[in-house]
Amino acid sequence: MKVSGKISTLFLGILWGILTACTSTSSHETLDPVDYVNPYMGNISHLLVPTYPTVHLPNSMLRVYPERGDYTGDRLNGLPLVVTSHRGNSAFSLSPYQGDESAVKPVLLYSYDQEKIKPYRYQVYLDEANIQVDFAPSHQSAIYNLTFEKKTPPYLIFRSRRGALRSEGHTICGSQYIDQQTRVFFYAETDVKPEKAGLVSDSTIDYFTTSVDRNNAALVLAYPEGTQTINIRYGISFIDIEQAKKNLQREISGYEVDVVAKAGRSEWNNVLNKIRVIGGSEEDRTVFYTSLYRCYERPVNMSEDGRYYSGFDGKVHSDEGRSFYTDDWLWDTYRATHPLRAMIDKEVEGDIIHSFLLSAEQMGTNWMPTFPGVTGDSRGMNSNHGVAAVIDSYRKGVTTFDLAKAYQACKQGIEEKTLIPWTGTAAGELDDFYKKYGYFPALKPGEKETVQDVSSWEKRQPIAVTLGTAYDQWCLSEIAKELGKKEEADFYLKCAYNYRNVFNPETGFFHPKDRDGKFIEGVDYRYSGGLGARDYYDENNGYVYRWDVQHNIGDLVALIGGNDAFVKALDDMFNTPLGKSKWEFYAQLPDHTGNVGQFSMANEPSLHIPYLYNYAGAPWKTQKRIRTLLDQWFRDDLMGVPGDEDGGGMSAFVVFSQMGFYPVTPGSPSYNIGSPVFDSVKMDLGNGHTLEIKARNVSPENKYIQSAQLNGEILDQAWFNHHDIAAGGLLEFEMGPKANKIWGISTPPPSADPMVY
Repeated sequence: MKVSGKISTLFLGILWGILTACTSTSSHETLDPVDYVNPYMGNISHLLVPTYPTVHLPNSMLRVYPERGDYTGDRLNGLPLVVTSHRGNSAFSLSPYQGDESAVKPVLLYSYDQEKIKPYRYQVYLDEANIQVDFAPSHQSAIYNLTFEKKTPPYLIFRSRRGALRSEGHTICGSQYIDQQTRVFFYAETDVKPEKAGLVSDSTIDYFTTSVDRNNAALVLAYPEGTQTINIRYGISFIDIEQAKKNLQREISGYEVDVVAKAGRSEWNNVLNKIRVIGGSEEDRTVFYTSLYRCYERPVNMSEDGRYYSGFDGKVHSDEGRSFYTDDWLWDTYRATHPLRAMIDKEVEGDIIHSFLLSAEQMGTNWMPTFPGVTGDSRGMNSNHGVAAVIDSYRKGVTTFDLAKAYQACKQGIEEKTLIPWTGTAAGELDDFYKKYGYFPALKPGEKETVQDVSSWEKRQPIAVTLGTAYDQWCLSEIAKELGKKEEADFYLKCAYNYRNVFNPETGFFHPKDRDGKFIEGVDYRYSGGLGARDYYDENNGYVYRWDVQHNIGDLVALIGGNDAFVKALDDMFNTPLGKSKWEFYAQLPDHTGNVGQFSMANEPSLHIPYLYNYAGAPWKTQKRIRTLLDQWFRDDLMGVPGDEDGGGMSAFVVFSQMGFYPVTPGSPSYNIGSPVFDSVKMDLGNGHTLEIKARNVSPENKYIQSAQLNGEILDQAWFNHHDIAAGGLLEFEMGPKANKIWGISTPPPSADPMVY
């Protein structure tokens, strides 16, 4: 058959389009999950702390990232060896140099180019120094490959900020104090033996001194002229130098960066493959897997050949066959990071909670930690939300820790430790007041602080403390129930309603109240409370804390006036303008960024709020809002994270929300449904169990759920129970471009047990 030129051209064009589309799809399908991870996402902050492009293996003790002011920093401050805490500086630095020996200094700054970062590899070209850098980590060791392009002799400078260094032959080792009692150690070997080594000062090199113990200690290793490549492999330890050497020998036997990087890549794929997504855009997949990668930066596994150092008592302990974890800011991570791990890595989550119980014992107080780190518990933020991680994980099948011991540690942490933010002192007069009257008292305008333990910066934060403690006491009640302690369960359930004591029925907001039981006058829920609103709230304003009753949203709906009033109040929050210029607003509330009206996408107390429409008969508004927030604030670019990420605290929200559900109430074994982004999600729940989520016809426009099924049964509610999917399950959605406003309204999500006065 003869075909005209126009038709033939059209046919070929269509055929080419089909082939191109097939090729494109095929190439995407061949990508491994780690290939989608972009460590640079969010490296320029909107206002406060950016994300860091961290190179590490999942939950590993060794972490590094380029040491510079932020992404736009024009100089590198040496090469990092180990970051000992989230957001911390590298404890040691390595500075390669080639040129005039008189220019060797303890600290060298580098112009750089061609930087490439993967979770398992770091490569950069020091363009003025003409040195190529290639790095790959293992869990407690790592390797650098340095290629020198000049013809002059090369040097390596090792620096410890607050510790000791020693050089002998082709080895160098050292330590640094992280605080008064905690030290980190390293042991390094080079594949080329130096000609000489010595102490570096600001102006000279003392080649007669190869051991130094002082602040900003620095040693230089000088290599023969003509040396073009030097490989450095090293181990780290929190126990001693000998253990650092053992860690290196156990993990890295050669000097090939490619070998270590390949092993790291494989390990990352094994972890990220726990959740496989199909569909969505390439940017959606990048945002998803980058967020999932950030959920594995903390806490870190401190076990070294069956032993671990604990900053909680300054001693080395046997781990008795279980990994010991620390470095976790629970105020941030209890909300979604711990619940995510309870689904996809129960063994690790069990070991983490077990570690918290050991930490509580080692402190000598048996108080559940709040901000456990390598140096102990920093008691950051407010409340005691480790209790939420305990009951939430236990009810989702994590039972490899002693629940009775956990209850006691959580109870003592709430009852015996003060509720005053950012301190670990014993309970005092403000705590007695809370126990007697059921709220934390605010100061009257102009009233001076008289309680010594209250920080002049952090203040009392009375609404945040009252609401957070009420939730913690609900969690205690639920643990007591699991243990058969009915009397204590009833007592703490009553305490869980203490949020009612600071609810102002005239305004519908949680309102600071003085010790005389009177509401503070003249409070503006947008601005009042001073810097960070800490006189009354914490980091966020009254509009955000209006919804901080995670355990009893049903009762909050009733307090605000029923479904219609509740939905209107949510809408008002998203539609109330800042009311000031941005510079004025953020000068007072710098953590309250990522704004949509008075809502702050950038801070953890806001994470559950978009899902609250589900409780008041308007699930379609949750679906719309979740998709809008994901599109607005989480993108594959340098400003693609709206606020402080806090080591998984915010990223886990993205992971859950893109899958289509979220744990609004950690401690309640249930999930709220939002709006799935991907055609298909397969979550490995362990023991051969898989949760599969299918969203038919899903697209950026088709964000509304038309109907749903769970395990083959019609699902006409905007939530589901954990036990329905614990042994695997199939959640199916039919998606469309316009809201089905009656879907999901039959039964609201669960809230706290009703209390009878």
